[in-house]
Amino acid sequence: MKYIIIIFNLLITMSLSNAQIKVYKGKSKYSTDIICNLNKGKVYKKNSTYYTADVICNIRGNKIYKGTSSYSSDVIYTIKDGCVYKGNSSYRQDIIMTIKDGKIYKGVSTYSSDVIATIKDLKVYKENSTYNNDIMFTIDDYVSLEEFVAIWHVITYVF
Repeated sequence: MKYIIIIFNLLITMSLSNAQIKVYKGKSKYSTDIICNLNKGKVYKKNSTYYTADVICNIRGNKIYKGTSSYSSDVIYTIKDGCVYKGNSSYRQDIIMTIKDGKIYKGVSTYSSDVIATIKDLKVYKENSTYNNDIMFTIDDYVSLEEFVAIWHVITYVF
């Protein structure tokens, strides 16, 4: 358990470089299975890092914005203390999910029955599972909490 917490803390608190970080379907590492990538605070479609039209969302501070926008009306999420709020909100009733100890929970819950996904070793698994067949996606390097939420948004709501 201690190992899981250490890995998760690294995952949500570190961004080791400005290099392109790729996100793959399942446990794949094939270039044909790249879903999106993170590069300099922007999440792009597939392996693109050039075209503005390929930017799905971007990270500025503790907020995730649509496309390349920085307008307050285009805030998708606000992240604070492990809670992900809808839009620009910081009200408890607008918490979409809570990320804590390597788990993503529905809303403000931290009950085992409300686990949406498990994060372990740069892989994100369905619900409470850590089986290879339940890997939803793999990130090829550590990311900050905000970067993770942007990637989660793309995986969950865009593709």
